Amino acid sequence: MVGQGALRECLIDPEVQAVLSIGRSAIGRQHPKLQQLLHQNFLDYSDVEDRLAGFDACFFCLGVSSAGMSEERYSHVTYDIALAAGRTLARLSPSMTFIYVSGMGTDSSEQGRSMWARVKGKTENDLLRLPFKGAYMFRPAVIVPLHGIESKTMVYRIFYAAMGPLLPLLKGRFPKYVTTTEQVGRAMIKVAKDGWPKPVLENSDINRV
Repeated sequence: MVGQGALRECLIDPEVQAVLSIGRSAIGRQHPKLQQLLHQNFLDYSDVEDRLAGFDACFFCLGVSSAGMSEERYSHVTYDIALAAGRTLARLSPSMTFIYVSGMGTDSSEQGRSMWARVKGKTENDLLRLPFKGAYMFRPAVIVPLHGIESKTMVYRIFYAAMGPLLPLLKGRFPKYVTTTEQVGRAMIKVAKDGWPKPVLENSDINRV
């Protein structure tokens, strides 16, 4: 859902010249600025490295719910895949800005009781240690999908179907806890271009950008 929002904002932003979308399947969208790279192994990019160099920013939006997952499995999907991409890109394009979509409640100490928060915290910390020009961790809370965007996760689709009419009202009253796919995408582009005073952006920071 976040990836769809980021892609939309990149494609309509006149300052973004080109976008490369990387995924296991085609996204079903065509645009003059958009190239799609189908890649199956998110732990190894050696055979496509020639396609990855020369970009100004990476918006890493891949993520899953931890519900029903062991810590080992969740760490593999969350930590291993993000660091594989980060390490590859830091080597190929150290002048790049890397933006990782995390989540509100992430545990930077890596010591808390919540499994998902510990794993996200370790992921953030190790991405911030990579030699990029800039690295920023985005921690959105509730994200309102706009412009026809839908989550691929069934439980989230049910939540948005039930809460949809209320979410715009909640966003106005509680900017600390609610944002939109449009605002997240716009904030990612803005931070990639201009930076931000701190490496971790909470939901209120995302709305303020």
